[in-house]
Amino acid sequence: MAYDSDAIQSRLIRDLEPVVEVELNRHLSVQKNWYPHEYVPWSEGRDYAGPLNGDAWEAKDSRLTPVAQDSLVLNLLTEDNLPSYHTEIAISMGRDGAWGNWIERWTAEEARHSIVIRDYLMATRGVDPYELEDLRMAHMSLGYQTPYENDMLHTIAYVSFQELATRISHRNTGKLSNDPIAENMMQRVALDENLHMIFYRNLLAQALELEPNAAMRAIADVVTNFDMPGANMPGFGRKAVQIALAGIYDLQQHLDDVISPVLRAWNVFERTDLSGDGLVAREELSAFMKKATEDAERFNDKREIHFERLIARGQEPIRIPR
Repeated sequence: MAYDSDAIQSRLIRDLEPVVEVELNRHLSVQKNWYPHEYVPWSEGRDYAGPLNGDAWEAKDSRLTPVAQDSLVLNLLTEDNLPSYHTEIAISMGRDGAWGNWIERWTAEEARHSIVIRDYLMATRGVDPYELEDLRMAHMSLGYQTPYENDMLHTIAYVSFQELATRISHRNTGKLSNDPIAENMMQRVALDENLHMIFYRNLLAQALELEPNAAMRAIADVVTNFDMPGANMPGFGRKAVQIALAGIYDLQQHLDDVISPVLRAWNVFERTDLSGDGLVAREELSAFMKKATEDAERFNDKREIHFERLIARGQEPIRIPR
């Protein structure tokens, strides 16, 4: 159940604007500009088949494992949908004053991510370029719409978790790529995501002080129904399973490295300023965390059994070292 008070929404957008300005200035003081072209090994590139009469792509061209290819494609396609994310955030937060300044800056920084990942994949022939472009067209044609009906609190709660989840996925994808160039590139992208998470996390912390019950409802709704923004892309389910098996991003990481640290930063389970639906929302959140922890343990057990079977057949599992 989402809170439905337009008065709360309007008041928070007004009262949080000074916080947005402070956080934007802090962000600009700590972030460092970087240039996508510096992270791409252009000297490895050559023309593709087509109007330039280059060489057709072949699977042997890629030095990436299939899991690393899947993860880079999924991460890239997610970043490609930036126009839809910009629209959703602008609608929910507004584009006046400091809000608008942040949204435009965030969009400009996020755009680097798809630029650098695609350029790397094309220069190194990391994936099938035809398949990648067909998937991009299919995914962007679907677009992205938040399930929270342009609700600012829910949107900020969502991106607080999503930015951190994306950071971990990017970072671990780089680690599993077995390519120092890709790892360095994905580490640079992950740094952006972390700074964006801090912005949104700090903003929601202030919303919790102003409207604790409405903010807690937003947090509970987002955590208990969380999906990555690329969940509607073609082939997402298969790729997500392989990515989870490899330890790039799984439920245990989602709980331990994303949900739990953000909830701790907001002091969610120790707050004494909740009442009514805020208390109900926190109880829902607590019950979800307990069940999700049990689900993660079951998945971990099944993964170990799967790996043992692979090893017994003489196959080496592809996974990030723990």
